[in-house]
Amino acid sequence: MQTPKHPPTRTITLGHSPDPDDAFMFYALAAGEIDTGELRFEHILQDIQTLNERATRGELDVTAISMHAYAHVLDKYALLPSGASMGDGYGPMVVSKTRRTREAMAKLRIAVPGRMTSAFLALRLWFGRDFDHVVVPFDQIFAAVKRGDADAGLIIHEGQLTYRKEGLDLCVDLGAWWKEETGLPLPLGGNAIKKSLGPPLMQRISRLLTESIRYGLAHRQPAVAHAMAYARDMDMPLADRFIGMYVNNWTLDYGAKGREAIRLFLRRGYEAGLIPRPVELEFVE
Repeated sequence: MQTPKHPPTRTITLGHSPDPDDAFMFYALAAGEIDTGELRFEHILQDIQTLNERATRGELDVTAISMHAYAHVLDKYALLPSGASMGDGYGPMVVSKTRRTREAMAKLRIAVPGRMTSAFLALRLWFGRDFDHVVVPFDQIFAAVKRGDADAGLIIHEGQLTYRKEGLDLCVDLGAWWKEETGLPLPLGGNAIKKSLGPPLMQRISRLLTESIRYGLAHRQPAVAHAMAYARDMDMPLADRFIGMYVNNWTLDYGAKGREAIRLFLRRGYEAGLIPRPVELEFVE
């Protein structure tokens, strides 16, 4: 462990989900494995819908955010070039007790993890219309479907790997649909930073977060071990597989293709009347 060269004098609030992929991404920061100088990062762990809502109020300096929600906070936040969660041929899924067609699903009530999530926007684009839904915390969607409170559930996070163990069947994988439709990964989430911090500090924080992701990828075993504290119902091999799905080369930098995917996703949302205004992406360079 490196010894910081300077005592911490400024706190940066950093919001992210209590999930193994985010824990892996920020392992180096949390464990003090990189020198952050006088900056101290306060890790605030909340579910993504709560973080999305907090972003609309500009409450956190840096926050994980759904790409759908980013379209609503353009005045407050810029995107960091690292930290992407991209579903490259896989992504949020709709599951139910029995497999359903799109026509049959249009008549169902679907439990969703939040109206500002990218998964919700993707499902509305897949349907081509609104649908009957109920908002349920992401980690309670399986239970809601099994109880019959909802006919199907829109699942995110590790549920994509564990739904069969819950006795549920796959209706649609939205990441696979988007890849077939566009040839691009489905942009689910990223890291955003308050523009009021000013360009020099924004750029410095951006470099530190990228360094943390790179450190985790280079020191995978201890980073995965750290992330296991947030791996609900997963053993280490399954958690490692899940982390690999959402912390990878896309996470280090969106690149031109990743940025194109975000623009297309949000443009289609706007053209469908699901996003209030056109989105001009702003990245910290």
